[in-house]
Amino acid sequence: MATLDQLARGAVGQLDEWMHLAMDRTVRLAVTGLNQSGKTVFTTALVHHLLHALDGVNLPFLQVVAEGRLQGTRIMLQPDMDVPAFRYDSYLRALLGAKPAWPVPTDALSEIRLAVRFRPSGMVSRRITPNATLYLDIIDYPGEWLLDLPMLHLSFAEWSAQTLQRCEEEPRRSLSEEWRARLAEIDLAQPAREEPIRILGESYTRFLMACKEAKVGLSFLQPGRFTIPGDFRGAPLLMFSPVPPPDHQGNPPGSVREELEKRFESYKKWVIDTFFSLHFNTFDRQVVLLDLLSAMNRGPGAFADRQMALEAILQGFRYGQANLFTRLFKPRIDKLLFAVTKADFVAANQHANLERLLRQMVARPANDAAFSGVEVKTQALASLRCTRTVVREHDGRRLSFVQGIPKGRDKETLLFPGEIPETIPDPGEWDANRFHFLDFEPRRPPDAETATPPHIRLDHALEFLLGDKLK
Repeated sequence: MATLDQLARGAVGQLDEWMHLAMDRTVRLAVTGLNQSGKTVFTTALVHHLLHALDGVNLPFLQVVAEGRLQGTRIMLQPDMDVPAFRYDSYLRALLGAKPAWPVPTDALSEIRLAVRFRPSGMVSRRITPNATLYLDIIDYPGEWLLDLPMLHLSFAEWSAQTLQRCEEEPRRSLSEEWRARLAEIDLAQPAREEPIRILGESYTRFLMACKEAKVGLSFLQPGRFTIPGDFRGAPLLMFSPVPPPDHQGNPPGSVREELEKRFESYKKWVIDTFFSLHFNTFDRQVVLLDLLSAMNRGPGAFADRQMALEAILQGFRYGQANLFTRLFKPRIDKLLFAVTKADFVAANQHANLERLLRQMVARPANDAAFSGVEVKTQALASLRCTRTVVREHDGRRLSFVQGIPKGRDKETLLFPGEIPETIPDPGEWDANRFHFLDFEPRRPPDAETATPPHIRLDHALEFLLGDKLK
């Protein structure tokens, strides 16, 4: 049993945490995005630049740094014992090592806590305390898991019908042939047995994984845990499949159809709803990262699918301005940043068009969020700049090239990456060879002037997300 002294220390610790919340000195920042959007690199760069903000001038647009009020940043013990730690140190070694490499994609939720020490700028704040500390909890998690949130409001029959309808169009139609053949072979009214259900679930999972492959690049794939299972790998919860509506036999008790529906409902309860309750409801601010360049490379279908996935992701968030009551008892997201990543893969003069495209893609969900009182920002950025823009004369025209090491090569190359359209092209304007944006290897460009790696507008993002808390 705990002693009185232990109970007292626990009460003091809880009171201290509540005081930080009440004084607006704790922020839970969620970072998400779909596959290959750069979540891990973004979080690693954010942490690294805050830890080394006093070493140089790499965050000129973060006001607490520009005004000389920042006193330092430390990594602290994270508050959630049951959440894996974000391995900042190993990710940084991969990015800045002798042979730089992009870190492995996010496949689970992770967390890191920073303590940011600063001098308040307000006269009243300075009188209360000459120094203040912002506790920043950064939560990194796969955006694919958020694709499940709309399923909470669907029955098994409704979800099945929607999924099967999407499979009537290419490329899903061709990619789903094996799974749909398995589905046609099974008598859904027969008594449920584990083996045929497992075979059907595995076939459906292979279909989703084929949709996700780089050459296809589809994004709206449900359930999200089928492609990134996390701790549920191999569990019966991840062994089900959409099915067509019942025939004259209906849905007999103990049948395959009833078992599949039972697993669907269990998935909603134990995976989606539990995860939503434990984590999403605690976020104060949200970053949603998008890789538009790869979607453009794959054509109008992949681009439209990514937009549909983005809208589905945003259905699950509760928006609204935070106040003392909501901060203590019902946290709400009050700032939302949409960021298109890998801006350094195109020339600097194309960044404005990247942002225009992003604003068009998120116009509807951004409007809904802004209507609820959320401050919304769209931005093009590069967490780790691995190219530089070079202007050259070509056939009598001044063109902007990028200089870097294309993915899979080992030598620096000067390339014309192509131009970003100002608006989303109509279906007839998507030429097969119109977009061919290359990926680049991580590196420290020769024009880097500080020990911290160069970025593009990461300080703008930090100012938007944290600037008001560091005043």
